[in-house]
Amino acid sequence: MLNCRNLLIAASLSFSAATAIAVEPGDPDPLFGDDSPLEIRITAPMKTLLGERPNDTYLRGTLSYREADGGNVDFDVGIRTRGNYRRDASVCPFPPLRINFKKSQVKQTLFRHQDKLKLVAHCRDNSDRYEQNIIEEYLAYRILNTLTDISYRVRLAHITYVDSEEKYDDRVRYGFFIEHKKSLSRRIDLPLISTERIRTSELAGPYSDLTSLFQFMIGNTDFSPIAGPKGEDCCHNSTLLGNEGGPIYSIPYDFDMSGLVDAPYAEPNPKFRIRRVTQRLYRGRCEYIGNLETSVQLFLDRRDAIHGLFEDQQQLQESMRKKSLKFIDRFYDVIENPKKRQREIESRCI
Repeated sequence: MLNCRNLLIAASLSFSAATAIAVEPGDPDPLFGDDSPLEIRITAPMKTLLGERPNDTYLRGTLSYREADGGNVDFDVGIRTRGNYRRDASVCPFPPLRINFKKSQVKQTLFRHQDKLKLVAHCRDNSDRYEQNIIEEYLAYRILNTLTDISYRVRLAHITYVDSEEKYDDRVRYGFFIEHKKSLSRRIDLPLISTERIRTSELAGPYSDLTSLFQFMIGNTDFSPIAGPKGEDCCHNSTLLGNEGGPIYSIPYDFDMSGLVDAPYAEPNPKFRIRRVTQRLYRGRCEYIGNLETSVQLFLDRRDAIHGLFEDQQQLQESMRKKSLKFIDRFYDVIENPKKRQREIESRCI
């Protein structure tokens, strides 16, 4: 169930979303309506999955989860690998996955309305560091949830991976599911947009300023709200939603390259001339920097709630908790100091 802190966040969130962003989101699907970690068991041909890394063909497997009363619910599912950088075996021996559910089986269950879900996995076996990075990336999504409902919901899961080919021992690691973009579109009642790129002037100004400040907070530069890689749909690590002729919302995802997560494989883009991902660089557009004061105030209002996410996350080791909160507090040192804010944010807009 949602704890008291989250209920207070949800109650106060509606005011800021309505006044600054003018979208009234609906309720999330049941899977994403609770913050408690799920107990999941995934059985699949792991040797084939990790060896061949199919990107367009699903392998047959099963997924089961434990309900609150202790009973298990089982699904027949398709499983394949996904992603770009983390799908590379030299980066992540255990890559991110996509789980394909049968709609007929998930009715009347926690997974109702789900079809294909992204699962962010632990990257490397027998590594607490990488698993802690998963928790930190999960919390990055939760920070954005705390700031606005126009964001991807996530659900943490404690997962046992069983190899149906009996070549590998069981793995038990944390991962998290990400809300499908169609579910997000339905929840905020805005259609998905498919295009190669957009103009900055088409973006919803208050929302874009808010998410730019969020990316600065977590130390992320691995995104573009207006363009994708050459030959691919817009945008890089962002999903576009909006009505024809109306403002466009570029909704961010994938935060493993951020300074908050500070994954061992994370490196900054050389074109930004920063030495490490923990070095913040503001990449917001000057066109909507006029909304900065409102965005800053929202971050200040949510400071205790954001701290609470890390303080309450039992799966986060104390050393990682302290590191993460120290990184976040350095962000607040910037936005609370007019000179630092001018130097590191306002004068750096694109």
